[in-house]
Amino acid sequence: YSKQLNTKQNAMKQKQHALAGITAAMLFISAYWLHSTARPGFSHFTKAVSELGSAGAPNALTWNALGYIIPGLLIAYFGVGLHQSVTQGEGGKLPLYGLVLSGLFLTLSGIFPGDFDNRNSFTMLVHSVGSIGSFVAFLTAAFSYPPFLKKNPFWEKTILSSLLLTWLCIFSGFLRSGAMPGIGQRFGFLFYFLWIIYMAIHLYRFNNHEHSA
Repeated sequence: YSKQLNTKQNAMKQKQHALAGITAAMLFISAYWLHSTARPGFSHFTKAVSELGSAGAPNALTWNALGYIIPGLLIAYFGVGLHQSVTQGEGGKLPLYGLVLSGLFLTLSGIFPGDFDNRNSFTMLVHSVGSIGSFVAFLTAAFSYPPFLKKNPFWEKTILSSLLLTWLCIFSGFLRSGAMPGIGQRFGFLFYFLWIIYMAIHLYRFNNHEHSA
């Protein structure tokens, strides 16, 4: 009975981790849509997403909280659950650290909003570290997971799609030049959160698969 209870508790925790990842993505997307719509003249093509929370921007506080800080913490929590499920406690820590740090760096970029009127300011510097750090940490996790994923038939089938989303996230960076640099950034966020959602859905389904196998 005790073993069965622990199994149910672990399944519930994994679903909580999975829902945290999905919620992070949905919260970011909803917050972006609401805040960009409420700001007349905000261009999706030329403005950086972070300008929604820049110093003096309307609703900057709520954007930084709902767009960066809370989603970042949720991603870090999701990262813990994903690693526990994929490795079953027998894997290296690099993917774990990568995804958790990606979330925490995203949170950091919300705690220190970008100051686009003074790009050399301390807050802008820390914001940039958070933004770039989140992306680099994500790539670390995404590229270090496949060796662990292929050890389990359930997770092995996610390798191709997860790597495709990762490469699309990278290639979106080439769209950040020219007259519409904002497009590339938004595609980068899109593929980043699609990766989160994709892996979170599989995490949510993982225990059901294990029990039915």
